[in-house]
Amino acid sequence: MPVQQKPQRLVFVYNADSGLFNTMADIAHKIFSPATYQCNLCKITHGNFSMRTQWKEFIESLSCDIDYLHKDEFEPGKYLQGSAAQLEYPLILAGQDGRYRVLVDAQAINDCGSLDELTRLIASRLGA
Repeated sequence: MPVQQKPQRLVFVYNADSGLFNTMADIAHKIFSPATYQCNLCKITHGNFSMRTQWKEFIESLSCDIDYLHKDEFEPGKYLQGSAAQLEYPLILAGQDGRYRVLVDAQAINDCGSLDELTRLIASRLGA
């Protein structure tokens, strides 16, 4: 996928598992021990109970389809070629015509200290 071409779809893969029990455990973890919470993507983009308004507005401004997946819902072979063992979470994929690439990897997401940093990083990788 050429860098200058806007993706048709972004896929956000959180470093957390799906399900009610896991969601409740994540909420408790974020409240009681935020420094050790394992998903910086979730920590930055969501409060304890819902998506941050600034994040929602940013996502809506991107004008592409969005998928949100937990790591246990993510099927790497559906999106990327190669070994899933090489992937670290969280991550953000960009897709065009059914071909995906890693737009932002775990290290870059984990290096972000704020929502502003994350949105600037995504915008710069998208060429916006």
